[in-house]
Amino acid sequence: MTFTETPLLGAYLIQLAPFRDHRGWFARTFCKRDFEQVGLQGDWVQHNHSMTHQAGALRGLHFQYTPYSEVKLVRCIAGCVFDVIVDLRADSTTFGNWFGTELSHENGQMLYIPKGFAHGFQTLTENCQLIYCHSEYYFPGNEGGIRYNDPRIGISWPLPITDLSERDATHPLLNGQFVGLTV
Repeated sequence: MTFTETPLLGAYLIQLAPFRDHRGWFARTFCKRDFEQVGLQGDWVQHNHSMTHQAGALRGLHFQYTPYSEVKLVRCIAGCVFDVIVDLRADSTTFGNWFGTELSHENGQMLYIPKGFAHGFQTLTENCQLIYCHSEYYFPGNEGGIRYNDPRIGISWPLPITDLSERDATHPLLNGQFVGLTV
């Protein structure tokens, strides 16, 4: 695996290094020792798998409040998505900035998302599947979200939005009172 820091401090793109032969390929998607050598956490307590049928669909932007803030490791295993993270850490020099990248089964990249980030994605193809590793259990009472089209953030989604849950459509906009998350 190759770890490349994104413009948002503490977030990394991780490129798989598959071994290939006539049968296909084999790749390590996680090694605690490799993650620790780069200074990344890798104690996963929950793994999730999502399936989104329609191209242009959007999920997010989601996070959990302290004390249940979570690190995520996201990988697309079918289709292609535009994966987005927003730094919401109050003490971060990249607070309020966003980063987006394509994750696909073809490019073999994963995104490591530190605590204090909101996360979401838009499907660029039909029938997209993502695998998520989480460092914290899901706590419904401590979940939060920000609106996908918040003008304060200004995310440039690559496609028109074709499908959006009512929940995601009604997440609050960040306002002047939002000072960030503590992690």
